[in-house]
Amino acid sequence: MTTRADKAPTAEIPAAALSGWFMLLVNLALLFASVAVFIMSAASGLFAGVLLGVLLFLLALILLNGHFTLQPNEARVLILFGEYRGTVHASGFHWANPFYARRRGGALITAVAAAGEHAKAGPVDLAGALHARFGTKISLRAQTLNGDKLKVNDKGGNPIEIAAIVIWRVEDTARAVFDVEDYAAFVRIQAESALRHLASSYAYDHGEEHEPTLRSSVDEVSGALQRELQQRLQQAGCVVAEARLTHLAYAPEIAQAMLRRQQAEAIIAARQKIVHGAVSMVQMALQDLADKHVVALDEERKAAMVSNLLVVLCGEAEVSPVVNAGTLY
Repeated sequence: MTTRADKAPTAEIPAAALSGWFMLLVNLALLFASVAVFIMSAASGLFAGVLLGVLLFLLALILLNGHFTLQPNEARVLILFGEYRGTVHASGFHWANPFYARRRGGALITAVAAAGEHAKAGPVDLAGALHARFGTKISLRAQTLNGDKLKVNDKGGNPIEIAAIVIWRVEDTARAVFDVEDYAAFVRIQAESALRHLASSYAYDHGEEHEPTLRSSVDEVSGALQRELQQRLQQAGCVVAEARLTHLAYAPEIAQAMLRRQQAEAIIAARQKIVHGAVSMVQMALQDLADKHVVALDEERKAAMVSNLLVVLCGEAEVSPVVNAGTLY
């Protein structure tokens, strides 16, 4: 038995439409002819001619409803009484069967949810927004999804805030229209799900040795997000052009503690470099004194000199020198 999950994806069928200008002349000619037949028949008292004129007039009005325009990077899905007949990609003024659907079917609850989203966003053209999401015209332009900040746990269980921006576009109109209910909402939900899964797969900034982290491996993490999101959106016929993190921070409840840890680690790293440099300078000084036979120092004097030099080189405060006016020994 074939289940819904085993169903093959809908294949896009290229379709062509007639020239809108040519059909506009035909329809106007039919409209004027119907008016002429009606007037002549009415004047002659021919009932059949009057009926023919009325029918021709109604036919012209119906045919005029078949005109439509497409802008660059825009397509129209042709649906005739629930049957998919193809997709028109060519931009310009076209004419097609006037009985092709102007709106694609969608669940009422989806339309209501979309209306609620636009109402929360502020005063917008709600009818235009719903027509763009549920009409048969599909935009093929690149669209930007600026995701909200999500609070998730990283690989180490630390709560973090993360957000991403996704640039995507529709590539297969048949899949976008017929394989998912609302492809725009599908992209938004899948982007959030992929970002949550990504955040839980990487540590924030303290991973294992040579392990990429969210903070230090931005390009690698963004690439992984794009690949996972592309795999998820393949069902909807969408292509991800770019996916990149836009916000990354510890959650407020642990931000101060993590900041102190980062400061401590920075201080330790700086101290290590200072001590390493100071030891190298002391070693160089002792080596130069011995090679140039400036002074011969025993082990005790060498230890004192090393101690004094390390205090001078590693100390944060200014050092006041003490001049020995007596003998060295």
